[in-house]
Amino acid sequence: MSVGVEIAVGERLKFGEFELAPVARTLWRHGEEIKIGSRALDILIALASRPGQIVSKDDLTNMVWRGALVDETALRVGISAVRKALGNGGDRYITTVPGRGYCFVLDVETTEAEPAPERPHVRRLRPPRLPGQIARIVGRDDVIVALATETTSHRLLTLVGAGGIGKTTVAIAVADLLRSDFDAVAFVDLASITNGTQIAAAAITALGLNLHLQDDPVEEIAIAVDHNRVLVVLDTCEHLVDAVAAFVEALLSKAPAVTILATSRERLRAAGEWVHQLAPLNAPPESSNLSVEELRAYPAVELFEERAACALGGFQISSADVLCVAEICQRLDGIALAIELAAGRLPGLGVHGLANSLKESFSILTHGRRVALPRHQTLRATLDWSYQLLSSEDQAALRCLSIFSGSFTLEDSAFVMGPSIPSEEMNERLTSLFEKSLIVAFSEGRTIRYRLLDTTRAYAQAKLEQGGEAASRRQRHATRFLEVCRASTPNEEGELSLRQATADIRGALDWCLARGGDPCLGVDLASAATPVFLRLSLLREHKKHLDLALDHISASSNAAPMSEKALRSEMALRMAVVFADYYTSGRGPDCEKQLQRASEIARNIGDHAQELKALWMLYGWAGNVGNYRQELLYAQQFEAATRGSGNLITESRCNRMLAHGLSHLGQHSSAQKHIEEALRPSRAAMSQVALHKYDADDRTAARSIYARILWLRGYSDDAKTEAEQCLTEALEVGHEQSTCWAIIFNICPVAIWLGDFSLAETLVDVLLERSERVFQHYHEWGLLYRRFLNQTLIETSRPEAIRFADLKPGLHAQVDLFATFDGGYVEPNALARVRADERIWCGPELLRAEARNAIFSGDRTAQDTAEATLLHSLELAKRHEAKAWELRAATTLASFYNQSGRIAESRSILEPILGQFKQGHDTRDFQRAIGVLSGLPF
Repeated sequence: MSVGVEIAVGERLKFGEFELAPVARTLWRHGEEIKIGSRALDILIALASRPGQIVSKDDLTNMVWRGALVDETALRVGISAVRKALGNGGDRYITTVPGRGYCFVLDVETTEAEPAPERPHVRRLRPPRLPGQIARIVGRDDVIVALATETTSHRLLTLVGAGGIGKTTVAIAVADLLRSDFDAVAFVDLASITNGTQIAAAAITALGLNLHLQDDPVEEIAIAVDHNRVLVVLDTCEHLVDAVAAFVEALLSKAPAVTILATSRERLRAAGEWVHQLAPLNAPPESSNLSVEELRAYPAVELFEERAACALGGFQISSADVLCVAEICQRLDGIALAIELAAGRLPGLGVHGLANSLKESFSILTHGRRVALPRHQTLRATLDWSYQLLSSEDQAALRCLSIFSGSFTLEDSAFVMGPSIPSEEMNERLTSLFEKSLIVAFSEGRTIRYRLLDTTRAYAQAKLEQGGEAASRRQRHATRFLEVCRASTPNEEGELSLRQATADIRGALDWCLARGGDPCLGVDLASAATPVFLRLSLLREHKKHLDLALDHISASSNAAPMSEKALRSEMALRMAVVFADYYTSGRGPDCEKQLQRASEIARNIGDHAQELKALWMLYGWAGNVGNYRQELLYAQQFEAATRGSGNLITESRCNRMLAHGLSHLGQHSSAQKHIEEALRPSRAAMSQVALHKYDADDRTAARSIYARILWLRGYSDDAKTEAEQCLTEALEVGHEQSTCWAIIFNICPVAIWLGDFSLAETLVDVLLERSERVFQHYHEWGLLYRRFLNQTLIETSRPEAIRFADLKPGLHAQVDLFATFDGGYVEPNALARVRADERIWCGPELLRAEARNAIFSGDRTAQDTAEATLLHSLELAKRHEAKAWELRAATTLASFYNQSGRIAESRSILEPILGQFKQGHDTRDFQRAIGVLSGLPF
């Protein structure tokens, strides 16, 4: 049977050295008050009022926790707290009865208290009902439960958050949840109160009291409340914060059974205040790639979908809406009011129209509920309310800070706000705006960073524009981030800070260059930002501003001679444009021209390091487009410029470049000597340098080239071993660009030439994974490899012309390479290039493939020339010292002779070449040759 605590009301209980007053909720020992927790006091009252009775654990839990589900551990903790409050002899007052409950074993003397006469002008507490929650509360269940616990542990709790974030909704829900824990719960709406003297009157009305106020209304409230446990919700305190703080301190000191839950955009700073910062609803990250169900897991999205359904009479997010809904909720920072207002505009705009509108302006967020408070009917009204409560100094600071696109530091804000706001006030302004929930602060390592919510930023920017301050602040903002870029460091901490700054660097560049704010400053910033975006793998996004900066340079270069500083900016910009073009499209129509101009500038200003960098980039561009003679020329120029440097890294790179260029022109023996020289120093022996994402790890590149050269020279087993070790080392180093380059141009070709398609598929998986987000050009290579492998492995029965009809490599380097995988890729232009320059590395194989295609074409005229072509292919392969091509040419020629009945010639051409191969006997090419030879009749 459950019993109530009310049996003890109106009594004083004496036992041993103690006296307990249940009504006053006070425990004394020899007349001195003993501190005891609220739950422990409830347990003591329940047991002491039933001396000698065993109170079951269930009954005791019901009496103390009023039916709430609690773990038995909480009860044991409470009993322990009671015994501790009663001192060393606590165990002699309360005993545990195993399996049954607890018993207060000491005699208790009960003293009846005289009831206090009710004052004629006071009636019992009858507060009105709490405001009703019409719509379902979304995404706040956990915080409501947590706040309910905090409210029972602290007599003053302030719920702080930005306007429209849902403070009132949550506070009402908390009060409703705690209704059974208090004798009365009152809701005091201070929004319409304009004078601090009216706070007490509003509280009296909300409590349902009938008082004739005297000189001290707080004293009157305390007397009227008496010892009733009362929860008072003070809603919307920010505009009366000083007066509210004074009121709650006075009330809490005079009414010990009162608890206050306040909502405000800033803390009250009252004695004993416990602050809970209400966070926005969790929203999906920017550019989310989520399924519909994954998207719905975010509370901001759940609220949007539910309110949208109300506005449209039914709505469900479709897969086509995912990106737009994610963007809407992210742009609105998870602010409940803004999301509800946005959902209300769906009938006229649709999801995609709403997302596009929010990119331009938040002014569409109007037309809230007609019965809502005026400040909650539009987003602008909510922000107006907050802005008008600020001092003129805080208003000026907020307008200045609206310039920032992302997060910022104290130093950033001080530069932008200066000189109109004194430097000694900067920290005070930030602190004030943070306390008023208008900016957000967070730690990043040892640095405190700040940011504005998008809605607040848009509002404050409008104020900035209206006041004619925008241009001067944007100028300072761009100048600040020019300093940031120039002072950036390549260490991990510096990179983290730069990532936070990228949004503002882009914003400054956009103002300077795209909107014509200050093009000269924009050129300097674009140049200084280039190494930053290189390190952060963001060069592709930077290209728009690079092009704009170069356009400005081109337009102004004829006006006057350029300074060395301007020339350095131009040189850096031209190199950056080439990087951006290469890693997006793989080629740019003006890449060579841009690099030649950068190299010319470097020579003219005597910058040897940048001249070498330009040569290295020119070498890479030439190889990528299949201009192999030019590639070797640039490698030789690089070698001449670095001869005698004594730098291991530079010398290794030089040998690697020469090896690649020589091999591309069929000089594989010389190439092997250079690549072995490049690999002579160990990785440990070479000083490590910090690589940006678009740089190259020289050792990874060199090992991959070595594997390719070994295969071409007929060392198949060594080539496979080197390729596998190269991949292992590349993955350990973890430099994505180097790994992708090695796979594309060397390691994957070796696997395909070996006939190891399983290894090739694994390599393509790695390539696609590593290149997807950063290297568009490399990713396209990976997709080309994937289609080739799929068609080769699955569609082997289909004619080559059909199999490869939709798989057309675009670059000369791609055509040359894929033609060595399968004759179906051989095309007239590639053959014309080979005939024009027989030194091209793939020449022997393309000629062999042409002859083979002619043999199987059925064209008698073409067949007549096939023998001559095959003999030329064989001779050319020997001249290149490319044993791999020799074996293929000899196999095809032997097969042709066999079909023509020329058995002796077939055997004489194939046997000597097979005898030269000491390894690679399990490769596809060797097994084909053995098959032809073994099929010859004796």
